Amino acid sequence: MTQTLVQITLVVRDYDEAIAFYTQKLGFHLLEDTDLGGGKRWVRVTPPGSPCALLLARAANPRQEGAVGNQTGGRVFLFLHTDDFWRDYRAMQAAGVTFVEQPREEAYGTVVVFEDLYGNKWDLIQPKD
Repeated sequence: MTQTLVQITLVVRDYDEAIAFYTQKLGFHLLEDTDLGGGKRWVRVTPPGSPCALLLARAANPRQEGAVGNQTGGRVFLFLHTDDFWRDYRAMQAAGVTFVEQPREEAYGTVVVFEDLYGNKWDLIQPKD
């Protein structure tokens, strides 16, 4: 049996500000932005070469608004692998991405924690071979 994770929902405050952050600051590709009517859109972004996309879903009620930026209760939420850590780290720094620590070497690779525009924590990782 083969299974593949292809999409993860990320609750956001605003579609356009989220699209701008992910495409301009992280270099993701906008795969789809479809108007569903009633203020809802189907918005998907993905890192270059990734089979998995983020579905950017605008918070529609107070409970969802409370999850914006805190989808995992303050833990690292997503893990972005790269084939060139320093290239991507420097590009993200230049784009104004917020890092919560200095890059470090771990047994599994080079890693740094950064925050998206809402405060969700991510790991940028270049795995060891």
